[in-house]
Amino acid sequence: MKKSILGKLSYSVVSTALIAGLLAGCGAKGTNGGSSDDVIKIGVNLELSGAVASYGQSIAEGIELGVEEINAKGGIDGKKIELVKADNKSDAAEATNAAIKLTSQDKVAAIIGAATSGNTKAQVQIAQDNKTVLLTPSGTSPDLTGTDSVNDYIFRTCFIDPFQGSVAANFAATKLNIKNAAIFADSASDYAKGLAASFKETFAAAGGTVVAEEAYAAKDTDFRATLTRIKAANPEFVFIPGYYEEVGLIIKQAREMGITVPFMGGDGWDSPKLVELAGADALNNTFITNHYSSGDPDAKIQKFVESFKGKYSDKSPDAFNALGYDSIYLLSDSIDRADSTDGERIKDAMAQTKDLGLISGTFTFDEMHNPIKTATVLKYEGGKQVFETKVNP
Repeated sequence: MKKSILGKLSYSVVSTALIAGLLAGCGAKGTNGGSSDDVIKIGVNLELSGAVASYGQSIAEGIELGVEEINAKGGIDGKKIELVKADNKSDAAEATNAAIKLTSQDKVAAIIGAATSGNTKAQVQIAQDNKTVLLTPSGTSPDLTGTDSVNDYIFRTCFIDPFQGSVAANFAATKLNIKNAAIFADSASDYAKGLAASFKETFAAAGGTVVAEEAYAAKDTDFRATLTRIKAANPEFVFIPGYYEEVGLIIKQAREMGITVPFMGGDGWDSPKLVELAGADALNNTFITNHYSSGDPDAKIQKFVESFKGKYSDKSPDAFNALGYDSIYLLSDSIDRADSTDGERIKDAMAQTKDLGLISGTFTFDEMHNPIKTATVLKYEGGKQVFETKVNP
């Protein structure tokens, strides 16, 4: 069995360079697009501009750090990774166009992206038709990887929506001893609806009562009328599955109206923009489920944090940075074990991933290509995310 990419990373630079040179001298591996004698092309289809650009930009930073490390230590069996980036502009039609270009024109070996479930869904059929592995770092909607049967070329680095909603409900019921809660969700977002449904089901199973269910629309900016109804229902806790742009304003306006109860959401809150929009004080007594914490004392995580700060001017990596970083390592490991850039062989190798230790967890894929790994709960204190606890599947 071939040594994994992660195994190679433990070698010294000198030893790895020597091994890479020897392997390069043995000739190229199996090929089928995306590869030349010296380069493996990986497509990156992300939200680099537009409404949720913060997610795409963070993922891109993590990918670039990972590529820099892998290439510095010999690449994938002697071949350097070359990223082919496409900006989907936070738009599903643009994501589709980018996927067509990456597969038909650039002939990449695989695609990483998009950040959101909707923009990932827009690429699924293209990836399936072209037999190109599509790995979304943070698309959490369950149906991306299939419903009754698996979309065999589609994988994800993140956990799925129902898991986040269940974790939040159990945390509220068992850690905060909450008996009744309100849900305030984005009515048009598959992501928000998925988290809301799983929260409601799990919270009820834990003996809790949902006393108010309200909805908002993306791009709304004034939530006071709905927050007035929520306040009148007198909940002990408010669950807000949504993205940072609306959530930041909701929390700011809720605190101004005197709603002091805990708020909680999913990884869609995870952006520095959230603090700008809500204000640090308003975010106190709020929680999120997420994929990792930079405050986790795990040695592997702290090494990643140190490397990231070294590359990006002492910036502390967020979860999207970590998921981007994990995505390129997950894909590189699969290409290495596939011993080929053939899409079908990469797909088979990735499906067989087992106990691969990365930053956001230890990866083993289930039959629907969803990773089985832990979730992290974070709380905001003074505008900073603080590690609270980890929750196993």
